[in-house]
Amino acid sequence: MNTTFSPAATSKTKSIVINALFIALTLVATMFINLRLPIMGNGGLIHLGNVPLFIAALVYGKKTGAIAGAFGMGLFDLISGWAVWSPFTFIIVGAMGFLAGLISEKVPGNRILVNSVAIAVALIIKVVGYYFAEVILYGNWVQPFGSIPGNIMQVVIAGIIVVPLVGRLKKSSGQI
Repeated sequence: MNTTFSPAATSKTKSIVINALFIALTLVATMFINLRLPIMGNGGLIHLGNVPLFIAALVYGKKTGAIAGAFGMGLFDLISGWAVWSPFTFIIVGAMGFLAGLISEKVPGNRILVNSVAIAVALIIKVVGYYFAEVILYGNWVQPFGSIPGNIMQVVIAGIIVVPLVGRLKKSSGQI
């Protein structure tokens, strides 16, 4: 049997599969590779969900990064008892993935430096975004400062893992 697929249909299917894969990887890494720390701020959650999020953004771009972060971590919040956080997570982590991917796509130069800057921007978005989310949820301007160290730790650990890998992953995925 001889079947031909249009390049556009194949490309769209590949994009859907990659987005779904990274949503699932982000959800699983957030859900199962985590540590709940009651001493950190408001009982923060340290997880490795940012690892697949950053891989998605830096290898496959801003759209995949935004989708993986928004849906992967937003779904985690919904199914794990943190549902009140889900709308904030959807926006904050979606923005992290989008801007990290955008910077990686558009900024020329040394890829390690560019990807490090992309992750640093994502870190700023996470810290500022969750600070204001906590202000809204807790009605307190001081209490949210306690969550900042955990948020920083999450992104820095993910950056340490992802930045050395991204160049190799991009080559092996055919994205270069």
